[in-house]
Amino acid sequence: MPDLGALPPLVSALLIFGLRVIDMSLDTLRFLLIVRGRKALAWAGGFVQAAVFVIAITSVLANLKNAWNIVGYAAGFATGGVLGMVLEVRLAIGHGHMRVISSTRGAAIAEALRARGFAVTEIAGRGKDGAVTLLNLSVLRKDIDRAHGLVAETDPGAFVTVPNP
Repeated sequence: MPDLGALPPLVSALLIFGLRVIDMSLDTLRFLLIVRGRKALAWAGGFVQAAVFVIAITSVLANLKNAWNIVGYAAGFATGGVLGMVLEVRLAIGHGHMRVISSTRGAAIAEALRARGFAVTEIAGRGKDGAVTLLNLSVLRKDIDRAHGLVAETDPGAFVTVPNP
């Protein structure tokens, strides 16, 4: 790591900002990987994240007279957390749960989903207006939009919930 004290103040602040964005993005992804049980990836992410953190914090502490370094560190922290969330949504790691309620086409929806490789559990139920079919699906998060599209194509009036995809 070059001596950031020898760089212009704004340049060193931008480097610290970039390091902190990387650090916090990795931290967010690492936490989500831990929650989803992906031990090896969580370990690798934690290793890299810790190394980047040490470089960033050392750079700030080595030159506390440069207030821009502190601003870069804080802004990188905030930006990295948000960027980590955006990356996690794009990676769509893990499964999501879908619940579909149809008053008229439940069996047709289930067959359409099964024909495309989705596992579906059908449950007969009764709503305020009569009989309904409740469908439960555990879907890879990256396939939720595709499954939702099949449901809408088969029964545009179906009620679909997907908690925290």
